[in-house]
Amino acid sequence: MLTRRLPRFLTVGSKVSVMLQNRIQMQGFSSGKPAGPLSVPSKHGIDLLRDPNLNKGMAMTIEERQTVGVHGLLPPNFITQDDQVARCMRHLQDKPTDLEKYIYLVSLQDRNEKLFFRLLKDHLEELMPIIYTPTVGLACQKYGVLFRRPRGLFITIHDKGHIYDILKNWPIKKVKAVCFTDGERILGLGDQGCQGMGIPVGKLALYTGCAAINPQYCLPVTLDVGTNNEALLNDPMYIGLRHKRVTGQEYDDFIDEFITACKARYGSSVLMHFEDFGNQHAFKLLSKYIDNTCCFNDDIQGTASVALAGILGSLRITNHKITDHTFVFLGAGEANLGIAELITLKMMKEGVSREEAYSKIYMIDSRGLIVKSREGLTEHKLHFAKDMPACKDLAEIVKTVKPSALIGAAAQPKTFTKEIIEEMAKNNDRPVIFALSNPTSKSECSAEEAYKWSNNKAVFASGSPFPKYEANGVTFEPGQGNNAYIFPAVALGVMCCGSIRIPDELFLCAAEALAGIVSKEDLSVGRVYPRLSDIQETSVIVAEAVINKCYELNLATVLPKPANLEQFIRDQLYTTDYQEFIPTTYQYNLDSRK
Repeated sequence: MLTRRLPRFLTVGSKVSVMLQNRIQMQGFSSGKPAGPLSVPSKHGIDLLRDPNLNKGMAMTIEERQTVGVHGLLPPNFITQDDQVARCMRHLQDKPTDLEKYIYLVSLQDRNEKLFFRLLKDHLEELMPIIYTPTVGLACQKYGVLFRRPRGLFITIHDKGHIYDILKNWPIKKVKAVCFTDGERILGLGDQGCQGMGIPVGKLALYTGCAAINPQYCLPVTLDVGTNNEALLNDPMYIGLRHKRVTGQEYDDFIDEFITACKARYGSSVLMHFEDFGNQHAFKLLSKYIDNTCCFNDDIQGTASVALAGILGSLRITNHKITDHTFVFLGAGEANLGIAELITLKMMKEGVSREEAYSKIYMIDSRGLIVKSREGLTEHKLHFAKDMPACKDLAEIVKTVKPSALIGAAAQPKTFTKEIIEEMAKNNDRPVIFALSNPTSKSECSAEEAYKWSNNKAVFASGSPFPKYEANGVTFEPGQGNNAYIFPAVALGVMCCGSIRIPDELFLCAAEALAGIVSKEDLSVGRVYPRLSDIQETSVIVAEAVINKCYELNLATVLPKPANLEQFIRDQLYTTDYQEFIPTTYQYNLDSRK
């Protein structure tokens, strides 16, 4: 039997221990699924139809409609969930813009949760750009107009001292993952304040769509400390606090109270997912909590892991080792610094020193190449500072350094110019070019530009999706370095085994596992990532690698370690199948007692 670690006074085998372990198992803490199938729902009639967790719409049979008191409240037709999926896709195809498709999908999730996630699972590759980047960025910008009904918690700086009470207002107590943002750096769009809520909502939808995590375990939160976006402050439709951002000790205390309250309410191993915090807070907060809280920052660690997976995949095309590479990064924010540090960790694993690994990585921020002579460098940037003249010209830096890999995450569109990509192709048989900025409008170059200007030599990946490129009889299918390959799978693994922390080693092993899944067929068309259509199976494989690492590092609290990890994971996956509302009945055999 799999259990959580118990207090020491509960000795194994004691009567109290056995009783408590049985109770834990009955309550579902050793499994990702509810304790048992629902036969008679807790709601009845119109209330049931208005509950997205129970509503099945016209998929209810006549017996179910009569049993739960909705007969007559639905049209007199009976269709399957497959039919409902087809109808939803028809509705989506009729929507003229991606934003309208986003609005439709949000409303579907509000009406029928299982149908929403079934639709997402069946059409993930087509719908991911709608529910997440790039469309979610536009949705955040217009969130004040689009807001219909609550989905998640809004907690403000003025709620200090009462955060635990607000968490109690969330109707579900068995929360296992909290995704939260302060809205300061939404994608490449900057400060969106309270309207950044679209990001944690979208991220947690991908927990379920990509890794089949039960959505009832997930809580999206926006921490509203104000906004420095003047356009929002002057917008009558803005729905957040109308003052400048609170910073300093007051901000730090607010975040600390929130994390402490979540651990008190949901348990010390609740997963805390930092999302889209500004640079000045992201690294500081991650450093503060990573050793004492089950937490990660997807912008730093998730992006790093998926980028490293793409680099490891590219090695199978270039036939190089990672220690053979020289990297130039355009941008020195959360994403690129996270990638550079994880590359360093991988190089060290391959046998080089930390100093040698740092020497192979060149970073460019808004002031140009990071060099030792510059004053005021942060600790994270100082690691990569070079003893060479300052330079702001990316093309000149590429000519001087002659990198084999060029990675952009600066949200500066069209910065990978024809001159730069041609120089990369001149110096390398297969230059690695990753344009990772989101949304598409912020990408450093397009897939077509990378292939065309490099004479089809580039190994390309991007943060947002690009279409196939065909020229001179050659077809390329650019891979999307989407964090969705990593953060849902890591979350699945951590939640399944009850890991108490999420160190960088977990993201390194996730990257290695993801890179190992890429098929020869994918590599033959230039894809360095598996197909998104297979992502739930991919997530199970990556989660298994993560769980193994958790047990290796003595972080897991589900003991003993399951003998069959894959089956252990699959037993906890969320299903989009509808539950039956017909109660189980049976007959007495009264004659047998005569």
